[in-house]
Amino acid sequence: MGDRNKDKKRLTMWELYLTKEIGIEFKACLYFFAILFFYCVVRLIGGVFVADMLHMLEMILACYVIGYIQVYLLWNFDEADSLGGKELLGMVICTVVYTMLSYLFKWFDRSLLATLIFAAYVLLCYICVYFIYKSKRYIDDKRLNEDLRIFQSEHKK
Repeated sequence: MGDRNKDKKRLTMWELYLTKEIGIEFKACLYFFAILFFYCVVRLIGGVFVADMLHMLEMILACYVIGYIQVYLLWNFDEADSLGGKELLGMVICTVVYTMLSYLFKWFDRSLLATLIFAAYVLLCYICVYFIYKSKRYIDDKRLNEDLRIFQSEHKK
């Protein structure tokens, strides 16, 4: 009976896979929103008040593909515990891919200035997301430690 309860507490392969998939879904939505925001600002500055649906499709597909690459090949760098060379390399690689795609698919009409600013913006987004995840982990740890302290104090009585 004890082994059965122990097995129920362990994460299954399905749960581990599902956790990664949910993370990728979240990343795709987050980065798509950030990229779409930048795209819309550039369009508005240029006097264009509509967004190209094909560009949006390219952006969301790019976000999903890069999300999978991030999680399965590049160490899930934006959720890392510390920001080191490996994590920065992952950020730079993904930034370069997004930048190349933006130029290839003419998201910014192949404007070199807009493309370079976009690259800096994407890199800044990655750094911000890293710190957001790090802050969330810190807060979650504090909450769990407080819950543990309360649990322990209730069971000592």
